[in-house]
Amino acid sequence: MTWSEVPAAPKYSRLTPEQRQAALIAAGLACLARGGILEFTIDNICREAGVSRGLITHHFGSKDGLMVAIYRSMYHRLHQGIEAPTPEAPPGARLRAMVETIFAPELFSREELNIWLALWGEIVNNPALKREHRRQYARYLRNLEAVLAEVVAARGLVLEVRPLAQMVIALVDGLGLERCIEPRLLSPRAARDICLSTLEAVLGPLDGRK
Repeated sequence: MTWSEVPAAPKYSRLTPEQRQAALIAAGLACLARGGILEFTIDNICREAGVSRGLITHHFGSKDGLMVAIYRSMYHRLHQGIEAPTPEAPPGARLRAMVETIFAPELFSREELNIWLALWGEIVNNPALKREHRRQYARYLRNLEAVLAEVVAARGLVLEVRPLAQMVIALVDGLGLERCIEPRLLSPRAARDICLSTLEAVLGPLDGRK
């Protein structure tokens, strides 16, 4: 199911606050996926969710508060995938699995990337969103650094891990932007292969070996 296909909650259904918040987040995601930030209006979100305008303020304080919650939910899906424990696998295999997750079709779809692009464009002018970005980016960077450090140590390599982790994130973001601009020229598999080839040029093969 894509964001544009998320069913709206029944208008008069009895939902818990958590369920109502989830429904508003899903509606906001659907609007962003469909038409970017121009589609992200209170009227569109409430129509998508089948609720009254006051519920956004009630649950999130403002439309900006809902945007922050949506940004957090996007990163949550990413963190869930790359933080899945695989302690029995060698570091190289764990790094490869992380890359596979980042470029999985459900996370690297055109709709998903449209949402990221819309939200990134708001960060510079939205202090609350900027603070949330810094928190989530720091967690993302720590996860990459940890696995990269294990690979570097296991292979006896001498290199700085943080710049490499930052390079990976920048490469992922750049490939995402390219896919947004012209999706026919860059599939999730092709983007994954570019990232893996770049890492393997520095670290060596990322398979079952250390």
